Amino acid sequence: MVESVRVTLAEVVAEVGAKRVAAVGLDNEGETVLAWDAGTLRPLAPAVVWSCRRSQPIVDRLAATAAADEVERLAGTAVDPYFSATKIRWLVEQVPAVAGAAAAGRLRTGTLDAYVQARLGGRAQTDASTAARTQLQALATPGAWNPRLCQIHGVDPDWLPAIGPSSGRLGSLSDGRHSLPLHASLVDQTAALAGHGCFAPGQVKATYGTGIFVLATTGAEPPAGRGLLPTVAWWADGFHAYALDGGVLSAGSAINWLRDGAGLLADPAESETLAASVPDTGGVRFLPALTGVGAPFWQSGARAAWTGISAHTTRAHLVRAVLESLAFRVRDVLTALAEAGHRPAELRVDGGLTANRWFVQFQADVLGIPLRIAPTAESTALGAAGLAGVAAGLFGLDAIAARATGGEVVEPSAASAGWRDRAYADWRTTAAAVAGLTVAP
Repeated sequence: MVESVRVTLAEVVAEVGAKRVAAVGLDNEGETVLAWDAGTLRPLAPAVVWSCRRSQPIVDRLAATAAADEVERLAGTAVDPYFSATKIRWLVEQVPAVAGAAAAGRLRTGTLDAYVQARLGGRAQTDASTAARTQLQALATPGAWNPRLCQIHGVDPDWLPAIGPSSGRLGSLSDGRHSLPLHASLVDQTAALAGHGCFAPGQVKATYGTGIFVLATTGAEPPAGRGLLPTVAWWADGFHAYALDGGVLSAGSAINWLRDGAGLLADPAESETLAASVPDTGGVRFLPALTGVGAPFWQSGARAAWTGISAHTTRAHLVRAVLESLAFRVRDVLTALAEAGHRPAELRVDGGLTANRWFVQFQADVLGIPLRIAPTAESTALGAAGLAGVAAGLFGLDAIAARATGGEVVEPSAASAGWRDRAYADWRTTAAAVAGLTVAP
């Protein structure tokens, strides 16, 4: 990981020259954590990725105490293996090298941005948007680790990196020969929010990757939304914002599973052709719960399932049911956003699934609002680079927003008005029957 960042920096310098690099932006994978030795900077264990749920026993232990309510009050989110805090605790409890470093005062741990900066910039540092994904920073007071949250989770603040702004003069990163100015560092999904130009309250984006992450910019005060995660969008001198986050945990991973696990696809791109080859799913529904169910239900124990299979069910029906389920899950999240007072006029989208033309049209039909496909494939990188440019004084937020409005717009089909609500109601009935899904408080 560190080497890939260094090589990318070196490639840019080789192409344009070090003197022309005015600002560097860095984004990271949010809740993923790493533990390393403070002296050698060598990792003490493999990274624990955002989707890993190995810390569930720690969550169960904590959830049985009154401290769980305190976590939710301070951090704005319920205890869950999704967040970094219990992953860090798992590393300390289960990996002898990590426990030994903690006992010797040599342990450092944090998200991937902190480790990259430690290795290439000489100082471990994260930002408020990434810290918001750890459950160790209080929602109302970004920019500092909360002592009580650290105490509850059993995480020593001395293990953690400093928290800096998301955009500003953050130090530098080295390509091995040149020191390049780091002017933005933030978590991937809020970087994508910036890349879509969603700076005004009520604007919403969805990134279709391994999971689907729907974020709505909400304004300068901590937001609330039933079944949604309040988070920090970005925090910097002169501008800051909060967001509501609704994560669908299985999306691209479900398509890959159709290929690698179920053997129903030779290539993920084949899903588009198969879905379009049948008029409907033939009564088949799929619950995309390969790693539990995220927003707005938050049921980690739910498991994936097809229902309605008959002797007439074909491979195309099964594949189409999976794609339809992802679109319905996004409507689940937008329904929760609407209930919280955020009804977007359009949904700005990016990610691998947006290359599937059948899926994009079905998503627009199910939501009943236009989808604006990002004009740049890498909206996350664009957001990080854009906020770096703002910090360097190259342009303002309005320039990023203007660039984001140029994407293709996919309108809902006229015919979809006659079936979308009925189909969605059927989906919710199936989800409730299969996994007892109800919106989390």
